[in-house]
Amino acid sequence: MLARDHAEVLSSHDRCHFNTSYTRNLPANRLFSPGVRRSRPQHRDGRSAEPGPPAATLGNNQGRTESITVESGHTAAARAKPTMHRRRRFTISKGSIIMKLREDAEWSLVIPTSMGIRICPEDAQPVQTANRFTMQVTSAESNVGSIASYLGQPVKILTNFVQGSPISLMIKSNLASRFMDFEGPDLPQGGAWGYRHQFNIADSGYGNRGARVWNDRAGEVGLQLDAKDFDLERIFGDEGAKIVHMSGLIAALSPKTLQFCLDIAHAAKKHGAAVSFDLNFRASFWKGREEELRAGFTEIANNCSILIGNEEDFQLALGLEGPEAGGKGIGAKIEGFKAMINTAHERFPGVEVFATTLREVVNANHHLWGAILWAGGEFYVAEPRDIGVLDRIGGGDSTVGGILYGLIKGWEPEKCLQFGWASGAITTTFLTDYAVPADEEQIWSVWEGNARIKR
Repeated sequence: MLARDHAEVLSSHDRCHFNTSYTRNLPANRLFSPGVRRSRPQHRDGRSAEPGPPAATLGNNQGRTESITVESGHTAAARAKPTMHRRRRFTISKGSIIMKLREDAEWSLVIPTSMGIRICPEDAQPVQTANRFTMQVTSAESNVGSIASYLGQPVKILTNFVQGSPISLMIKSNLASRFMDFEGPDLPQGGAWGYRHQFNIADSGYGNRGARVWNDRAGEVGLQLDAKDFDLERIFGDEGAKIVHMSGLIAALSPKTLQFCLDIAHAAKKHGAAVSFDLNFRASFWKGREEELRAGFTEIANNCSILIGNEEDFQLALGLEGPEAGGKGIGAKIEGFKAMINTAHERFPGVEVFATTLREVVNANHHLWGAILWAGGEFYVAEPRDIGVLDRIGGGDSTVGGILYGLIKGWEPEKCLQFGWASGAITTTFLTDYAVPADEEQIWSVWEGNARIKR
């Protein structure tokens, strides 16, 4: 039986492309059938997921802000003003940020992605010695959306599935359990050598043994992502999105997925959605396609409102100068990061928010974790702090997810950065690639450095 808040049936043109039989054994509060539209996601125990304020609200320049610095960059007057999509307006006053997103949007986040499976040895063992492995559903883009979906924001995933595949069934069930809606065609497998979902074999590392990841993406069904398989006028026009988030991983998969991302960016911008792009440079994806991908990434960036990446991403994906990637003494490189972001703003004046993470790996289980956000000509810096790491994968994705959640909530930049930093830090305490926060307060407690038990 469907939950009461899923009782409104969609008209036939609103139905998604995939098979709905996977919902039959899920709890009612996890059913996101394509034939029904829910009013508000619920937590696993059935209570409303609408978050209340944390016990110690850190907005409006209150609370602990000792590790945040604000410095002048380019002035707000020098920023290029948006010239399109009148439904959205971005205004900044000193010390606050107001991103007025599309008010009538059904979706807070729409995320195109290619879903897959991560295979990981148990007990932090290296792959070559392990004989017991766990499987989890993952993608860099959907990892970003989990912060918002678990905290009550409506999130929609656009992806391809493999018809009749138990892995597709696992993915659909997982997305539903994360309070995410999803849409996309079920493509015929085409025999034993046909389509499948991607696999990532990941060694989390331990102590002085660093993490390692092997991508196994031959025949990936996401390579066939095509805007023609999605009703973009309905999704972005009739339903509407506040923010559309993409990453360079899906854009670089193939020429077809690059065009898919460009089509998504153009359609989203046309209908007043803010476009967010995490560059996510991967050398193995770019080999032999540097000129094609540089041009495509540059076009996507020119259509962005929010641009995210680390020092390597900005330099290798967009050709900007910046600090040396990785290494020790990350805190001393902050000025170099700022210079790189200023250069990026000069190159892409339509981008209104830039963000980058700061990570120094002491060992696999001990990192220095920081972040920088630029908005309205001001820099906001979360100085690198020590964090304990159970599994590093997904920390950067969740930092982005926390920042986007703050923008959706209308928070000022300082608070967005704090929440993004804490979202990334808390994710490294989960074995999943994505965070599963109980509420906002749990994330804020990480920012505050409060790990005391709550009874």
